[in-house]
Amino acid sequence: MPLDKELKGVLRLGVKTLVFQEIRLLRMEQVLTPEIIKSGISRSIEETKREIALLTRTMSHKERASLLKKMIRKTVDEEIDRAILLRKNRCLRCIHGRFYDSSEDPYSNLPSDQNLIQAFGCDQLRPALRKICRRFIETSTAHSLEEYLDEIAFLYEFREWFDHLEEIWKDYLTK
Repeated sequence: MPLDKELKGVLRLGVKTLVFQEIRLLRMEQVLTPEIIKSGISRSIEETKREIALLTRTMSHKERASLLKKMIRKTVDEEIDRAILLRKNRCLRCIHGRFYDSSEDPYSNLPSDQNLIQAFGCDQLRPALRKICRRFIETSTAHSLEEYLDEIAFLYEFREWFDHLEEIWKDYLTK
């Protein structure tokens, strides 16, 4: 049974969410992350899987597997393209961004005692929509070429993991 456009859009959003959550969990497993955070993300992944399973319950297993493979592949490819564009393009960052402590004292840089900070905000009023904003400067989003290459390699490994794991389509959404 073919999916209508609205349902396909919701499913695409669910698959994007699932892929981003899986990538986040894999990244956190590579570094020292508290177990409570990893279990929270795992729980969120399971909830997303259930929602996707409910959305695709009227489809045959073969149709569902084919559609989800295609959507996951496209989402991972989009994430790879986004990571490449972030390296190529510079982002805009507010030069008036400040860190605020509990007494609302502003800091232009994050203090060494990160527990001191209570909020992040801007110390300037926003200009009217028709005025040119002079609050932003260009900054590089990638810290180094090595970090960029690690990120791209990680995303390609994630894509390969999904491509080569055929059993995933038998029970991925029912785990």
